[in-house]
Amino acid sequence: MIIGIYMHRTLQKYFGYSEFRPLQEDIISDVLNKKDTFVLMPTGGGKSICYQIPALMMDGLAIVVSPLISLMKDQVDGLVSNGIAAAYLNSTLSYREVQETTRAILDGHMKILYVAPERLCMKSTMDLLSYVNVSLFAIDEAHCISQWGHDFRPEYRRMGFLKEKFPDVPVIGLTATATPKVKDDTIKLLNLKSPSVYVASFNRSNLSYEIRPKKDSYGNLVNYIQGQAGNSGIIYCNSRKSVESLSRKLNNEGFHTLPYHAGLSDSKRHEHQERFIRDDVDIIVATVAFGMGIDKPNVRFVIHYDLPKNIEGYYQETGRGGRDGLECECILYFSRGDWYKIKYFIDQMSKKSERDIATVKLRGMIDYCESTTCRRKVLLGYFGEKLESDNCGGCDVCLKPRDTFDASDAARTLLSCVDEVNERFGMTHIVDIISGSMAKKIKSYKHDRLKSHGTGDGYSKSEWLDMAREMVRLGYLDVKGARYPLLSLNKKSREILAGGEVYLTRPSGAVDVKTPKVRNTGPKRSPAPKKPKRVPTPISRPDKGLFDRLKKLRKQLAEDEDVPPYIIFADTSLRQMAAKYPLKNEEFLDITGVGEFKLKKYGPVFLEEIARYLKGSK
Repeated sequence: MIIGIYMHRTLQKYFGYSEFRPLQEDIISDVLNKKDTFVLMPTGGGKSICYQIPALMMDGLAIVVSPLISLMKDQVDGLVSNGIAAAYLNSTLSYREVQETTRAILDGHMKILYVAPERLCMKSTMDLLSYVNVSLFAIDEAHCISQWGHDFRPEYRRMGFLKEKFPDVPVIGLTATATPKVKDDTIKLLNLKSPSVYVASFNRSNLSYEIRPKKDSYGNLVNYIQGQAGNSGIIYCNSRKSVESLSRKLNNEGFHTLPYHAGLSDSKRHEHQERFIRDDVDIIVATVAFGMGIDKPNVRFVIHYDLPKNIEGYYQETGRGGRDGLECECILYFSRGDWYKIKYFIDQMSKKSERDIATVKLRGMIDYCESTTCRRKVLLGYFGEKLESDNCGGCDVCLKPRDTFDASDAARTLLSCVDEVNERFGMTHIVDIISGSMAKKIKSYKHDRLKSHGTGDGYSKSEWLDMAREMVRLGYLDVKGARYPLLSLNKKSREILAGGEVYLTRPSGAVDVKTPKVRNTGPKRSPAPKKPKRVPTPISRPDKGLFDRLKKLRKQLAEDEDVPPYIIFADTSLRQMAAKYPLKNEEFLDITGVGEFKLKKYGPVFLEEIARYLKGSK
């Protein structure tokens, strides 16, 4: 009971929050009891609090292993701005700065230290830690340890030694993206001893998901970002050339963007990232090399101009939007042609096992884009979580459902062909047969003589392919093999062949010779909410004039202190100020994100600005 009260006091004092988010309190309690812990929590879910609060409450120094220098700096800046003694050790520091940090650690004046895995494994670091009381080890981005993860980093493989060298020190592994296989692999490789395992919901309710056809995508993109004036956004492309080209074209249109990719010098990448983080530029156009260590909370749109390689990467990249809990739109421009571009690079991989894993993951990404069921349901299902509702109210499929029709006869045509060729061929070949193709491959197998040949009148080849893919996604057909996938029948297939019904998304422009029954809302889909509520913002509407004034003040203070604006206050805090008009210290302390340190440091200037605004002064 007393510990619980102290936990809440620490949360309010340093971070300005009155309540913990789901799971945080239980996780912190386990760490305080020196239990090894694994935390799988989506971006924006509050992972950092899970080790920062114990670090403040426990005696000694907490060590946080972080993969990126930029992430270390941002998190340390944020902690220091809250009055917490924190620092980092990495290659950006001068010899004198390293010595100063080391002295502060040895003198017991430091509570949290961030290091890269390579730095942690150095003899000098181990020697330093032998002289101090280590309270806990936090391994951030812990999925990097697993080869099954989407961002495997070999240097993370060595982190398992921590439990051997420091058996009595609790280790907490944290990540935002991990399939059940990656989770289990990470726990094993970190050598965690009887750990508590916490898996939070992957559902980011403030993010909306939309797939747009890659047709006049540039014109569509320009129209979209014209309506996003003043908002921060990220546009992802798959190649350096695309990044440079798109950034240049958008700048010529009058937008202010910067490119980011591995081909730029370290200094240039750092400069562009800093300008984006500090709100000097609204849009960053980047490859996936950008963003892993970005804490910028006010990204209002994330656009994938090209197809991501896998769902884990896509989920993590979209997760960089709306970290403050406010709305963010996630748009992906999709063309099946992107499959072949990515597949080309997969085929260059030297190991067959790696090629197969990458191909399966790419196929999962294609299925997500082509799915006619709720996007959120597909995303959560990939990570082993079930969304109970069939309508999330926050994706294009749920907000604009397409018609479905009785496709039983068409399905039987397709399944009969799969059966006739003894389940030994892939989707394209099957569709060629029922479409009546006389291609060389069809004739070589004598498939032009099959009963199924030419039975697919009424639909084009592309429409047959769409229906076949949907049947696979819905489980009416199986796919076996990674590199050369073959269609095979299952129990549901046999039921359809025996006369069962099947409803599929109605192909656009199809010539339907059977006058199908049309269902306007799709099978078993709940009606869309009249007013989708995706943003959990329990405050009244903020005064835009005051919000803009406070935003300008925040920017000035951030420039004076040489930190990103969100380090001063997040947009959520400014919105509450602009809605509640606090004029006294106790009222200001009630604002989310205002702790005792920030009240003392920033309270007077913000309260004065609010008072001036209310008096109508300029």
